[in-house]
Amino acid sequence: MNILLTSVGRRTYLVNYFKNALDGIGYVYASNSVMTYTLTQADGYTLTPAIYDGNYISFLLGYCKEKNISAIISLFDIDLPMLAKNRELFKENGITVLVSDYKVTEICNDKWATYLYLSKLGIPQTKSFINLDEAKQALKQGDITFPLILKPRWGMGSIGIYKACNSEELDVLYKKLHSEIFDTYLRYESDADREACVIIQQKINGQEYGLEILNDLKGNYVTTFAKKKLAMRSGETDIAEIVDSSDFVDVSTIISKDLKHIGILDVDCFRTDSGNNIVLEMNCRFGGQYPFTHIAGVDVPQQIVNWLRGQETDMRLLTPKIGTKCCKDLVPVEMG
Repeated sequence: MNILLTSVGRRTYLVNYFKNALDGIGYVYASNSVMTYTLTQADGYTLTPAIYDGNYISFLLGYCKEKNISAIISLFDIDLPMLAKNRELFKENGITVLVSDYKVTEICNDKWATYLYLSKLGIPQTKSFINLDEAKQALKQGDITFPLILKPRWGMGSIGIYKACNSEELDVLYKKLHSEIFDTYLRYESDADREACVIIQQKINGQEYGLEILNDLKGNYVTTFAKKKLAMRSGETDIAEIVDSSDFVDVSTIISKDLKHIGILDVDCFRTDSGNNIVLEMNCRFGGQYPFTHIAGVDVPQQIVNWLRGQETDMRLLTPKIGTKCCKDLVPVEMG
């Protein structure tokens, strides 16, 4: 069994986790559109065309055939809809793409769609707008108050996240962010609605948590991993503590059973003083918070390999040690 991790970026740890899971039964290959150190840590790698290139899928398919790859797992949001659209093509060639349905990737990649979807499910939301004038009107009416958070509607990581504390900042930061979006790869999705590509949200007061809602390969709920975010850097969790997930099981099962995503759903959540869980964002892939879960004794890559081999869920692989605290760090490496 050989696995291809696409759009690996800098997630070296996931390459290593899957290499450990496949030890003796297969190889881990990696792909990316630009060269990164992470590629060199796989058993083999390739540089692909850009995701939006018309030859991207045919290139991946050819590489999978060449390397006898059994399964594909993507680590990048923009890659997910493209793979979801072509999942059947890969299946016809004996390759399993571990990706959720296309509609799921659309909901998760679009923060406004996420807001509407979660609101429909009855999950508490912070007030959000994709029209600047409507946000200003809500301010005048007292429906929202400063500070407000501005970020790309189709965004990820820490690209263009700003806090506006007054009307002047709101105007300036809105224009700044709108301009920045079209100077980055976010312009591709944002071209779909250039006048509504910025989302404005009421800042939430509460403790931020990271959740990972795990479904099996058929979209059935398995479990939830929860961590208290103690520090952030560049849009990702930098220091965290693994906590009991019981306070988040209700919201997790509501999302899981309706969304029916495949594998991990990476979720940002705030818990207010009144005990409400406000889900802010969802990504249907491994996120930057997964290493904390893994260090606490969970091994989702091993469980995924087991599922691919037709084995049952093993909760011994999916039970974290509560109270584990850890932080990300830089370590020296040898370049081969």
